Amino acid sequence: MDKITVSSHFVEAAVSGSIRQGVDPAQLLSQAGIPPEVLRNPKARVSAAQYTKLIQAIWATLQDEFMGFASVRSKPGTFATMSFLVIHCTTLESVLIRGNAFYSLFEKPLGMQLQKTDEQASMVITSESDLDDPCHFLQESWLVIWHRFSCWLTGQRIILDAAYFNYPEPDHSADYKHLFNCPLHFDQPDTRLVFNKKYLQLPVIQDEPALKDFLKSSPADLLAKPDDSHTYTARIRAILGKDLSQPLPDFEFVASQVNISPQTLRRRLKDENTSYQEIKDHMRRDTAIHYLGRHDFSINEIAFKVGFTEPSTFHRAFKKWTGLTPGEYRETSARER
Repeated sequence: MDKITVSSHFVEAAVSGSIRQGVDPAQLLSQAGIPPEVLRNPKARVSAAQYTKLIQAIWATLQDEFMGFASVRSKPGTFATMSFLVIHCTTLESVLIRGNAFYSLFEKPLGMQLQKTDEQASMVITSESDLDDPCHFLQESWLVIWHRFSCWLTGQRIILDAAYFNYPEPDHSADYKHLFNCPLHFDQPDTRLVFNKKYLQLPVIQDEPALKDFLKSSPADLLAKPDDSHTYTARIRAILGKDLSQPLPDFEFVASQVNISPQTLRRRLKDENTSYQEIKDHMRRDTAIHYLGRHDFSINEIAFKVGFTEPSTFHRAFKKWTGLTPGEYRETSARER
């Protein structure tokens, strides 16, 4: 499994609704094994497993799948009940229609409506009342969950044409790159994901036994997983492999492995909001964070494991990535454990 990490912005945004409900965020962070310092460091990262536990802790503490961002609660189990209802649909289109109809049975501060044009379809966020969500976390999470749940139900990655948001571009918009892997547009009339209408006819291939297993960690873990399956980003990560201690191949070799020219690959990566250098940096960063959370290796050994010949270079790079030195990061992680 890839060693994926999540930006501290999403940690801070996730607990903000709980704070307004009077819950001490330290309690939630402790349940997830996340050091409190994460909230004070905009460059900090947490593991995907920690982030999943945090979302689950918020739901359990507030007894609210809307995480304190709405005027009404969505009781735990609501999403699961909806899932058992739509698992018997035949196509993705019927899933989206039935899922929205289910949530319409309740007072609905947040919904998801399917809209269609000649060539495209959209998942559009709807709201019947104001949300207390200045970071727009609930809206973004709703889009991510519905998109990735749809991919799971059909067994295919639904490639997004664009994502639209009805608010100005935030400072953390760079963190959206791997949530949506498509062009991003802000200050729009509404918030929606747009994709080719052909996906609506995809059959639902999952069944109830598979759904029971899926719901053990989902939808909480859907927010922590990158949406890059079958992308060029994912293919490059696979080519680079898990052993980062050896010199990584140059860009021309990578392009030859995916059977396109270097120029075309650069364009494809730009469409996915990334670059070859960023992919390498993120792999090194996330792998280093993974090893620093354990005590199998010294910091110098970790430096070599992630491809640095000089520990001092690793120290500088890691602080640029996270705002902490490797030693500071290991110390805060150990203190929380």
